[in-house]
Amino acid sequence: MMKIVPNTPLLIMLYGYPGAGKSYVARQLSNHIQAAHVQGDRIRYELFEKPLYDKQETATITQLMDYMTEEFLSSGISVIYDTNALRAAQRHSLREMARRAQAKSLVIWLQIDADSAFERTQKRDRRKADDRYAPVLDQTTFNSISSHMQNPTMVDNYVVISGKHVFNTQLSAIMKKLHDMNVIQIDEMSSGVAKPELVNRIPNPQAGRVDLGRRRNILIR
Repeated sequence: MMKIVPNTPLLIMLYGYPGAGKSYVARQLSNHIQAAHVQGDRIRYELFEKPLYDKQETATITQLMDYMTEEFLSSGISVIYDTNALRAAQRHSLREMARRAQAKSLVIWLQIDADSAFERTQKRDRRKADDRYAPVLDQTTFNSISSHMQNPTMVDNYVVISGKHVFNTQLSAIMKKLHDMNVIQIDEMSSGVAKPELVNRIPNPQAGRVDLGRRRNILIR
């Protein structure tokens, strides 16, 4: 079936603990909605042979993601911004970017308890699409990231989904929110199933598969 095409450009951000399932939801959602999937972990993996995850490296990734996102939105293409939008200032900047492009924005807040989220980060499987580029975090790094998170407020326009639910349940909540935002029509809420496992970095139906054979183990201390 064809993917759902939002009737206005849409910027989707993701928020939640490391291990909450943000990359999983982003990838699955890109199979249902016509949008560019801008993947922060994938960009880092491609640019840096041995990522350091320091401030300078992260600033470079953010700059590239923002540039790509602004170009897509300015061209009328929706974007799934696949990294943790953990700071209020970051989300404000992205909302302003969307506003300039006459696009709407939405934060998907994946809620899960911290212990379960951390446990997931310890079970990364590089053979799985959603774990291939994600770092393995130690407890100190996980706690540091968590301590800097600022929960979305009403100004963010967010929808809450459970990080433990199956994707069909998550998708129903997201689609209802998009319908309430007048971004999709009611008859599209149950449509838009696409072939799974395709990497959808740009909405090009002619794009082929990306070689995902390379593997890299990452440990942050």
